[in-house]
Formats: sequence, structure tokens, C-alpha cells
Amino acid sequence: MRLVVTGAAGFIGSQYVRSLLNTDRGKGITHITVVDSLTYAGNLANLAGVAQDPRYTFVQSDICDSETMNDILNGNDAIVHFAAESHVDRSITGSAEFIRTNVLGTHTLLEASREQKIGRFVHVSTDEVYGSIEHGSWPETHPLLPNSPYAASKASSDLLVRSFFRTHHLDTVTTRCSNNYGYFQFPEKLIPLFVTNLIDGKKVPLYGSGTNVRDWLHVDDHCNGIHLALTKGKSGEIYNIGGGTELTNLEMTQLILDEMNVDWDVVERVEDRKGHDLRYSVDCSKAESELGYKPEVPFSQGLTETVEWYKNNESWWRPLKSRNA
Repeated sequence: MRLVVTGAAGFIGSQYVRSLLNTDRGKGITHITVVDSLTYAGNLANLAGVAQDPRYTFVQSDICDSETMNDILNGNDAIVHFAAESHVDRSITGSAEFIRTNVLGTHTLLEASREQKIGRFVHVSTDEVYGSIEHGSWPETHPLLPNSPYAASKASSDLLVRSFFRTHHLDTVTTRCSNNYGYFQFPEKLIPLFVTNLIDGKKVPLYGSGTNVRDWLHVDDHCNGIHLALTKGKSGEIYNIGGGTELTNLEMTQLILDEMNVDWDVVERVEDRKGHDLRYSVDCSKAESELGYKPEVPFSQGLTETVEWYKNNESWWRPLKSRNA
């Protein structure tokens, strides 16, 4: 299989490419073309370990560039689409780029995939499209009720993917994941932000009451779920991919403080995010039964290893924090 992966210089996409080229997960993959525009969160250092692999090609390009996307997709068998603006806070202060990349970019790729007769289009989405849930967990059939501009842009792209399956019979599969954590995550997200701030002796910001609940998913478990969707998913279907570890932000903060051997006096309470969803929780039974998916990295192990990685890789994250200070 010849595969195109968009946004793969970012956190999740780079893990996906590394896992395909470095493990048996990539059996049957003959070539991977990585497409990334290298915005602030795109970093070729994330792919340095596979850059010399003869099965790997990198193309720096904007996914909204229709001509280039058609050229890249020509002769390939499938596409896994990660490329997205994904930081909720940034979408609140400036949503236009989220609409451009997440909606128009996805549309450009869908059109190019249709024109080039791509065999499968895997669209990587988020549980945030569902909104907020007080009790229970969302099935894939739950209505989309996004509450942030980021989530709305992803919900819009999900609907575009559905429309190309229904109207043009494009072979599409959509995945919706819970909160990812792991190595190479840009240090604006909760775990790397807290850990790197604490390494530098800085305070860590805790939104509002800290009672917001998230389900935490190790990035490699997520990538396994995505690859199962690529290889085993039913055309036109949506699959929730979760980690099975729900924590309040207060609980997560305590776990990070424990890992870093510091007390609560380093925590700075800050004004809550606008439209902050209280709780996310996805029902993964469909992915379990149809794909054979299950999370395999125990959260306690994954968190400890992630914290240690950031402690041992200052040369990776420090330039990123300096550049975006």
C-alpha cells in the first residue's frame, strides 16, 4: 500500500508514521508520503528517526493547494488525514485559520481523493465534536453539538467526509479520539505545558474549578486504532477511539505534581476557558467489536514515561517554547 499522511510532522501524525516504519504495524506499507505545511506545531525533528528510510518522502505543502494535493495523491492507494489546527484556546482568539485548514483543507483533500480515485480516506477527528456530556458516554450516532470554534471546524469536516461517502461513494472512515498524551506533543497542551513549566520552576495554570473531566489516550494506542480503521474499518463508518482513563483536571494536576515531586503551591488558578466543556467520554464498543481495538498502554506507565521523556529531551521542547513565548 502506498500511503499519504497529512500533518505528520505534528504530534499524533509523526507517531503514526514512526510506528508504521519502525514496527510490524507497517507491514504491507510500501511507501509513505508525508505532507505538512510546517506551521508552528509542525516539526521535522519529530520525523528525524525515519527521515532516511527509503519508504519515506516528505513534501512541505498547504493542504488547501488543490493542484499540489492532486499531484501528491496521484498513484497512491490511501490517505490518513491528520492535518488540523487543534488548540482550543487559539481557536477562541482567532478562528479563521481553523476554518481554513480544518474545513477548506479537508474539502480540498476530499476533492483530490475523488479525482485521483484514492482507495480509502481516513479522517482523524475528535470527541470534542459531540459537545459535553454529564453522564454516560457518546456512541458514534450521537448528534454533533460542538461548543468551541475548533470543535465546530472539526464537526464541519466530519460532515464533509460523510457527504463525499454518500454523494460520491468515496471510501471514507472517520475516527474520533479522546485526549491524547505522549512524546513529541507540542508544549501548549496540558501535560507537556505543566511538565516543562515545572522543570523551569514556573507556575502551572489550572482553569476554573479544575473539575472538567477528560478521557486520556496514549498516542500509540490512538495510532493503533487509526491503523485498524484504515485496514479493517467499514466504508462510511465512524469509530470512537478512547483510552478508558477519565480524570478531572484536578486529578491530572495532582498526578503530574506527584511525578515532579512538587506541591500545590506551584499551581496558579486562572480564569476558566470560554465555553469550556465539562466532560468528554466516548463509547468505544464499536471499535472494539468491529476493529479489535483496545487501549494497551496502562495510564500510570504512560504518564511516567511521558514525564521522563520531557525531562530528558529539553533540546526538543525548549526551542519550541522560546519561539512561541
